Amino acid sequence: MKTAIVNLGTIISGDWREPTARGDSLLLVDGKIAAVGTLSADQTRACDVVIDADGATAIPGLIDSQVHNTFGDYTPRQKTVGFLESYVHGGTTTAISASEVHVPGRPKDPEGVKALAVAAMKCFEHFRPGGMRVHAGSIILEPGLVEADFKEIADKGVWLAKAGFGAVKTAFDYVPMVAAAKKCGMVTTLHTGGSSIPGSAGIWGDHVLAIDPDVSFHVNGGPVAMPDADFPRVVNESKIAMQVCTAGNLRTLLWTAELLQKADQFDRLLIATDTPTGSGIMPLGMMYTITHLVSLGKVPVESAIAAATGNNARIYGLNSGFLRTGCDADIVILDACIGGSQKTALDSLRNGDIAAVAAVITDGVPRFVGRSRNTPAPMKRVRVAECRVAQDYSGAAH
Repeated sequence: MKTAIVNLGTIISGDWREPTARGDSLLLVDGKIAAVGTLSADQTRACDVVIDADGATAIPGLIDSQVHNTFGDYTPRQKTVGFLESYVHGGTTTAISASEVHVPGRPKDPEGVKALAVAAMKCFEHFRPGGMRVHAGSIILEPGLVEADFKEIADKGVWLAKAGFGAVKTAFDYVPMVAAAKKCGMVTTLHTGGSSIPGSAGIWGDHVLAIDPDVSFHVNGGPVAMPDADFPRVVNESKIAMQVCTAGNLRTLLWTAELLQKADQFDRLLIATDTPTGSGIMPLGMMYTITHLVSLGKVPVESAIAAATGNNARIYGLNSGFLRTGCDADIVILDACIGGSQKTALDSLRNGDIAAVAAVITDGVPRFVGRSRNTPAPMKRVRVAECRVAQDYSGAAH
């Protein structure tokens, strides 16, 4: 399928070092970005779908790097069906599992957690709720897991490992398991801060530095943050990516961003929602955290968007998160909301407002064009200008 997006006012790249791309158009071919810039009339005419952005802003699809999926588009934690599809209407096009710890009766033995991770990964391999790509199947680290276990599941396609919810005597028991998972090429993540569910315990700076995961989850609290003294230590004594989440402590979220900026380590700042949890379901959670960083933390808006897109893609080794040739064609078109005080999406975010999600395209396929069901309508008339396939992409009901 070929899709063109034309008449863009701004193209945000997802790379905070080179935050914008030149041109006013994107060409998407067979699920990949084929061109960024200005398209010729011949290129546009050859497309199955042409979206007229009417001067709105394109950003990479948001990557939520901490989602508590189970099986299907359902969360037992909040007893809600369809939350992932709803997140697409908030601009999130990719979700990364924080482990399937919320599966009712989930196993706690080595064979059980291996089977759970493989099953979850396989169930989402071709299932895309609302068009969202879900990287599911994060093995929960439990006592008894050894390198051979990680190699076994890595050979089956599992590439995520989560420490923090296992029946260990002390968090330091995760050190050899995380090292073994890394040796098998897996991306390792660690619950950070106070306990979040019955049976878990606090994991603080000494633990984080000793365990040395690839990503320290929700350092600003999930929902309770680690002690203040630990934040500069993790920033300055490690290269661990520091994830901040919507369902956490706002003060330490802003401080984490400040510390990483001062250390010239902004690549390590990742945005996630850490949902569904006791904090609920947050379809606009990624965007709210962007607004908090920009309007309260004075982070440049393009950099905050990068923390929700390109930074996550780099750490997790994804081919999305950037609007550049060859990347997965996951794009969100944003604009200022009707009735707001600002005229553009970026100024809305700087003002602390959400932006209107005017269209979402994943895998090169428009999922909806015109307006989201979770945001106010856009000021600009983003529309399907030409369509040569038997599909109606307009409206918030799709």
